[in-house]
Amino acid sequence: MKTALFALLSLTLCASVAAAPQAVPYRVLESKPRPADHFTQGLYFDGERWLESSGLYGRSWLAEYTDPGGNPVRRKWLANNRFAEGLAVFGDYLYLLTYRAGELQIYDRRNFQLVHLLHYSGEGWGLTSDGESLIMSNGSDTLTFRTPDGFKVTRSLKVSGGGQQWSRLNELEYANGLIWANIWQDTRIIAIDPHSGEVQGWVDLKTLQEKSLPGRRHVDAVANGIAWDKARNGLWVTGKLWPRLYLIRPRGLGFEGENQGTEKAESAR
Repeated sequence: MKTALFALLSLTLCASVAAAPQAVPYRVLESKPRPADHFTQGLYFDGERWLESSGLYGRSWLAEYTDPGGNPVRRKWLANNRFAEGLAVFGDYLYLLTYRAGELQIYDRRNFQLVHLLHYSGEGWGLTSDGESLIMSNGSDTLTFRTPDGFKVTRSLKVSGGGQQWSRLNELEYANGLIWANIWQDTRIIAIDPHSGEVQGWVDLKTLQEKSLPGRRHVDAVANGIAWDKARNGLWVTGKLWPRLYLIRPRGLGFEGENQGTEKAESAR
């Protein structure tokens, strides 16, 4: 009896270890320069234009670019008492979180006109969309799925896996059926199953952070910002106060499509 129980426990332990999320290697396909004063909170790429939100009180803005290193096509400055946070695109509208004001600002994507204000409880950190719902982080280990019309919570998802605490979830991006998330003050971005909340793996951006900011860096210059490039089958990543954007392609986690391995990498990871 004891032998059978021990064998069962051993199999369970082995299964748990096998299922533990692992670091995923990646390739850098391209990098682009940009101004080093962007306090990046939200990042989105539609294949032609970039949308970005930048934080800090008195300096927060929402902008659209054709070239991240050039002047914006348009920019919207927020009130001095509003701190811009996560950004998501849903249909013809831009959804922008604010840090502690509990205010969701909704803009017409075509002209950046503010069309609606909604409210939520707690802090706003990251925001993305799976095409049906908006998905929000608030700095904890739990994501909330919300309706685009009303921003009402339809379900909550606790992020778990690998025996680790996955709190401080920050900027979000939905790509290839997974939710990718920055972790505040951590160089890793994690891939989350949107149904179970289990972390499927992570990519460590430490090398890119050190490459962008050699030597002593500003305490707030942390990895933040993920944008899915569907056409090139990769993720654009950057950080607060980073002078560059990087297009990376993880090995696996939904990035094994027909474009896999067809581009010459700038460098191997």
